Amino acid sequence: MAKNIDLVNGPVLPSLTGLALPIMATSLIQMAYNLTDMLWIGRMGSSAVASVGAAGMFMWLSNGLAALPKMGGQVNAGHALGAGRTKEAASFAAAALWMTTALGLLFGVCSILFADPLIRFFHLNSPQVIQDAKIYLQITCGCVVFSFLNQTFTGIFTAAGNSRCSFAATLTGLVINMILDPILIFGVGPFPVMGVMGAAIATIFAQLVVTLVFVAFALRDSVLFRHIRPFDRPGNCRLLAILRIGFPTCVQNMIFTGISMIIARMVAGYGDAAVAVQKVGSQIESISWMTADGFAAAVNSFLAQNHGAGKPERIRKGYRSAMGVVLIWGLLCTVLLIGFPEPVFRLFITEQAVIPMGVDYLVILGVSQLLMSVEITTAGAFAGLGKTLPPSVCSIVLTGARIPLAWLLVRTSLGLNGIWWSITISSLLKGLVLFLWFRSYLGRELGKMSSTAS
Repeated sequence: MAKNIDLVNGPVLPSLTGLALPIMATSLIQMAYNLTDMLWIGRMGSSAVASVGAAGMFMWLSNGLAALPKMGGQVNAGHALGAGRTKEAASFAAAALWMTTALGLLFGVCSILFADPLIRFFHLNSPQVIQDAKIYLQITCGCVVFSFLNQTFTGIFTAAGNSRCSFAATLTGLVINMILDPILIFGVGPFPVMGVMGAAIATIFAQLVVTLVFVAFALRDSVLFRHIRPFDRPGNCRLLAILRIGFPTCVQNMIFTGISMIIARMVAGYGDAAVAVQKVGSQIESISWMTADGFAAAVNSFLAQNHGAGKPERIRKGYRSAMGVVLIWGLLCTVLLIGFPEPVFRLFITEQAVIPMGVDYLVILGVSQLLMSVEITTAGAFAGLGKTLPPSVCSIVLTGARIPLAWLLVRTSLGLNGIWWSITISSLLKGLVLFLWFRSYLGRELGKMSSTAS
């Protein structure tokens, strides 16, 4: 078992980066995991990409629900570990896993039963695209419990200062997915051509394996998981504490996805090719936001443990160090999307009529990458201090502004590009507002901690 990093003692930057680098690598692997699907599905044409893009919105929606037990479990476990209460941390971890399983199974059943009306929401044009979207939805979201468990395991291990397990488990899933995708999509050897269904099956099988790898790591863990009694019913006080921390993030993520689905419906009015552009473009753009999200998870755990340990100066230094790394990464992603949009997009879709639309998407969204990374990392810092409401309010209000802004901009000469600009403008505002909000809150909070300690 990989050694857990001591987050409350020793130099700040080495501790933070030692935890963050495997998480960032895990995020890059997850991005590669998603891009692998797009690479192979893109070879079947923009119609296949459009079907996966529409169904994938509900997978994205499910991640909002999964954030409830993950965030609540991670933050509460981190606070307890920082204060030296290991058994309490284990009880929070157990409660989070119970809640994760229940929510994953519930979402899966609903996805299978209501696949038709869910896909009809997007008003897709092609009957084949609609049928493929329904199949992809029922398989990936029907078995979403594995994805839910993987996210909660990642949060709990990270809270304990162990991010290498998540890296190893996710890497295993990526390798399996990369092998199975071409075999099941195009048919190799005894396997028939399954197209979009094959991509869905490959994804779910890989997620199942990742869950099993996490279970194996948990059985060998000597710090936190050895104290967990998985068959004991979690106490209501633990569930309520998880709910208090995780609920704002859950609502934020699900509203964010709901708004994105409304935007996607507006995009669908420009044809299935536009839907494909948004799907591929968002996957390419994930090189910045998924990495920032991974770093935010490290900041979350670092600040959570030091908050529990009552060490305000390490909290301040941890946030400053994190922002330094994230600003560099955000700048690099901006250069990539704005400077090299066509060769990057051409890797996924080669249809000449679609490429100019993809280039416009990447250039416009490239403008917001720096402040978007700031927003995501700052949201993780807020959560580490047990305050998930401020980033939720900021995200809900400013992301919601995308709908009227897009409605106005598409009526100008920008057309479809007006939708992309509505996303970029709101991302810029969210990054700036949340950063200033956190700076103000951090000064007050650390002042209280210092006065209490003295």
